[in-house]
Amino acid sequence: MDEMLREFVVEALDLATNVEEHLLSLERNPGDMNTLNAVFRSFHTIKGGAGFMNLTAMVSACHLTENLFDALRTGKAAVTPEAIEAALEASGFVADQLAALNNGTPPEQLSTMPAALERMLTDAIEGSSSSTAPASAPVAAVPVAAPVTATVAQVASATATTEANNKDGEIDWTAYYRAVVPPGTIPEPVADVLATPIADLPAAAPAPANIREETEAVKATLATPDTAIKQNAPAKEESIRIDAVKLNTLLEVAGESVQAANQAAVLLEKLSQFKFDGQAAPIMSALTETLTRASRYSTELQRATLATRMQPVGRLFQKFPRLVRELARDLGKDVDLVISGAETEVDRVVVDSLYDPLVHMLRNALDHGIESAEDRAQVNKPVRATISLKAWQEASSVMIEVSDDGKGMDAQKLRDKAVSKGLINPHDARTDDEAFQLVFLPGFSTKEVASSVSGRGVGMDVVKTAVERHRGAIRIASELGKGTTFLIRLPIELSIVPTMVVRTDGASLALPMATVQRVVELPEEFESVGGQPVLRDLGRPLPVKSLGRILGYSPASERVGIVIAAPSPYILSVDSVDGTADLVIKPLTCITTPGVTGTARSAEGELVLVISLSFLIDGCKVREMMSA
Repeated sequence: MDEMLREFVVEALDLATNVEEHLLSLERNPGDMNTLNAVFRSFHTIKGGAGFMNLTAMVSACHLTENLFDALRTGKAAVTPEAIEAALEASGFVADQLAALNNGTPPEQLSTMPAALERMLTDAIEGSSSSTAPASAPVAAVPVAAPVTATVAQVASATATTEANNKDGEIDWTAYYRAVVPPGTIPEPVADVLATPIADLPAAAPAPANIREETEAVKATLATPDTAIKQNAPAKEESIRIDAVKLNTLLEVAGESVQAANQAAVLLEKLSQFKFDGQAAPIMSALTETLTRASRYSTELQRATLATRMQPVGRLFQKFPRLVRELARDLGKDVDLVISGAETEVDRVVVDSLYDPLVHMLRNALDHGIESAEDRAQVNKPVRATISLKAWQEASSVMIEVSDDGKGMDAQKLRDKAVSKGLINPHDARTDDEAFQLVFLPGFSTKEVASSVSGRGVGMDVVKTAVERHRGAIRIASELGKGTTFLIRLPIELSIVPTMVVRTDGASLALPMATVQRVVELPEEFESVGGQPVLRDLGRPLPVKSLGRILGYSPASERVGIVIAAPSPYILSVDSVDGTADLVIKPLTCITTPGVTGTARSAEGELVLVISLSFLIDGCKVREMMSA
């Protein structure tokens, strides 16, 4: 794919996604003129770029849809469900074509516009306005202010005519004018008429005066000095597109530079313990100042590079309104999707990888959580259900919440189903919170019969796996008859994690600061409740667990406790605390160790094992799966 085509595809994909969001908004608020105009402009922009790239099928689809929305925004037609559906189908076709180009399909191998789509758009246009001029009418007979309706054949014919004129050696003044004048200077109906050469118009219908004036304006504008053109030129873009691989490489180098600077600082601190006289003293002073400056700049470089990877989750969220709309329609349910916090920023890798997990969660909420309209009416609930998708930042983590106002989860039913499938023992999952987590077990489903939406026991385990892959955690809260909430906690930055470095049995371990509440001193003896050591913290009894023993170490004397913030708080005992550090995490690729999510290097160059966030939130439990 050449550079111009690649740039067009990237920008057009963003426009296509925004179009879909606008169309769903327009379905709820048919009188919103700003949205109508936004949709029209988006299709017009895509059509212009597609025409330049000679993507005829995309041009045809955008042109017909553009004609439809011109009628809608000028008041010649009302916004109907049929018009919205036709526009959504056109948007989907354009998005599919762009996705194919993005995946490497050559433009000449793209599919043509389906006849069904052309018929749907044509019917929507013809049904929207009885005053639309017939296709066979001369172009000059169409009033300048009226929308020009064209079929696919007419678009192709106009393109061929223009190409023929260019081959004769004549200058295409309209093309030049479009290239130098900002979009919107010529009204679109006039621009469409200008696209047809004047010489090709029927002799009995001379070009209107205003069209001749526009043509003369084209030549006059091109004849003006360069300074005048520069004054009318659009503002320069303030952003550029960078290949993700290059950005990741830059981030890795920046992280290594920070690591090297930290290690140099430690060596300098050890070196400063010696006394330097004579000429060595000023050299040591200059070395200290230089390393301090290098450390500061490398840290700033790393932070600036990380900022370039941050993207708003709205880029991900805007894909879901149409999915919920269509799935709710298939299930015969009336559902609103409410999105908030779309401006919250998170690492680009997280944004890209969360699509499938969130799709599974939304499908689960629609199929399992939301009741039918009849069932909701029986319990005095609004017939229209609500699913909320929220995002917000909390300390060094980003929180994503998916909640519904459906029937909620029955903890006892979940236990019984898991036991009957042989997934757990009868005495497992004794609390409701533990019972809710059973939905993440592979093969677990409460549906008796599988459908096209759910019921095969796959999906929710994929959600947890994807979240934990990015050092995140997911929890469930549910109230029977009220609804269910899924809460995902993820680090804002994947490559750098604020941690507390501790020791047990001589090993250096790092705990994510997102789970650390405070550090307490442990006594030599503990109270015991059910054989479990317990320590009172701020008046509440908390179980004490040995991090070393859980991970297989042999701790000698654990006299320091870390209070862990989890749904069921507890205290983690360690030998000592070395302090806090922002560590550059390297994921484990060759082995899988329960509780360990990656490795890092301390400022002294020592290997540090990073403990998984989800492992700490789950209470440091190593679950052993039973065979069915």
